[in-house]
Parts: sequence; C-alpha cells; structure tokens
Amino acid sequence: MNMNPVSISLSSFGADPVRHQGQAAFVDLVAVSGATRIELREELMTHESLSALCSAVASRQLECLYSSPLELWLPETLTPNPQLSATLQRAVLAGAQWLKVSLGHYREDCDLAALAQLLTQQPVRLLVENDQTLHGGRIDGFVHFFAQISDLHIPVGMTFDVGNWHWQEQSPLSAARQLGQYVEYVHFKAVTRDAAGKLIAIPPQPCDLPAWGELLGYMTPGLPRAIEYPLQGDDLLEVTRHQVSILADLAGTHEAAQPKEPSHV
Repeated sequence: MNMNPVSISLSSFGADPVRHQGQAAFVDLVAVSGATRIELREELMTHESLSALCSAVASRQLECLYSSPLELWLPETLTPNPQLSATLQRAVLAGAQWLKVSLGHYREDCDLAALAQLLTQQPVRLLVENDQTLHGGRIDGFVHFFAQISDLHIPVGMTFDVGNWHWQEQSPLSAARQLGQYVEYVHFKAVTRDAAGKLIAIPPQPCDLPAWGELLGYMTPGLPRAIEYPLQGDDLLEVTRHQVSILADLAGTHEAAQPKEPSHV
C-alpha cells in the first residue's frame, strides 16, 4: 500500500523550542519520523542561515516548503505586497520548492497582471492559505480569487487549512466542495476551545478522521498533508511517528451519509 506524503510544520514542536534550538535542529527528527516534507516557519527564525538550513534539509532528502506570515494583498493597495519578491528569494535560498503565504485583503480589482508578471520564471511555487482573520479566512474570497487567476492561468495553488476555517465560523466541508480543485497542500489540525473559550489547535481524535477523509475526497488524490498541531511527549520521536502514520493512512472518501463536523469544535 502506497502511503500518502506527509509534511510537518515546525511550529508543531512549539514556538519557544524552535526559536531556542533553531529549525535545523528538527530536520533529523522530521526525516526519521517518516515525513517526506518539512515546513520551515519564517516567523520562528532568529539568526539562522538560510543556506545552512538548505544544506541540512537537502542532506536528509526532504522536500521543503517555506511558510511566511506575509499577506499577498494589503488593504491600502491593489498591487501585490511589495515584500513578496524578497520573500520568494528567501524561499529560494532556503532550498524550498514552495512558498506559503496568506491571501490577505483580496478584492476583485486587485492587479492580477502584476502578480503574474512577478511570478514569471519563478522557481518557487506560490501557495495561498486561508488564515484565521475576517479578511483572509472566509470561503467567498478564495472562490473569487481562484476563479479569476484560473481564467488568467496564473500559477498559484491553495494551502487548505482545515482548522483555520473555524475561526471565522466557516464550514470546512463547504470550503472543500468549492475549493478542492485548487488545493495543492493541506494543513490538518483539530480545533477545540480552552477553559477561557479561546479556539486552539489540538491533535486529532478518532472522530475527526472520517470528516478529514471526506474533505480529501474533494481534492486531488495523494495530496501532501501537513501536521500543524502540537507534537509533545516524553518520546517526541514516537509521538511524531504516530501522527505521521495517521495522516499517511488518511484517504479521501465520498460517502452518501456526510460525516458531521467534529463535536469538540
């Protein structure tokens, strides 16, 4: 049986440990866990050398995705974020094949021709992700964006963050039905509320997996899927291997009876 490719976002190991130890310190752990891709996190970088990170990742034959908190579209301008070009260059220096950013403040009169020109001959594939904000985390904005760039054949894919939809009370299942054809990378995390009522990411429970499989059923089979929830425990390698195995085994399903949204959200 072929296992589906799994990525690990380094934010899963905790912001403080990653900032303190450096992202290169987690490359071996990702490699031996069974994952095939590592997701570097720009917001967790301190004084790390991108070229050294590139060498470390390449030495373990991992695919590399570079994640940036950059918003593709800013509220005060119709042209792409002026920092996009430099961010793409940092992704190249890190050896990444993909750059993930947030959609930001997209409007239908945004200058897509300028985006197309900026991406011409880029070696890094741009992916836009639904985040947790009102302006960048709602289904309709992504539907309009991808309809427009598809008509113009602009090379941008989607990172579908399953958990983030809940911050704006959007249905992940509805999002998958409308956006699944554009998805190239999936962020998985279960979501619950803490004692203060705040939404937080948690590892999946058994009840989450059928719903996640239903989402994948609207997407290209075998998509890379990422762990973006806490990986913690006395035996961190065993914890990580177990979660990688769960996502690797997860396959898309189309069932007559739709699974309910997980009750703990």
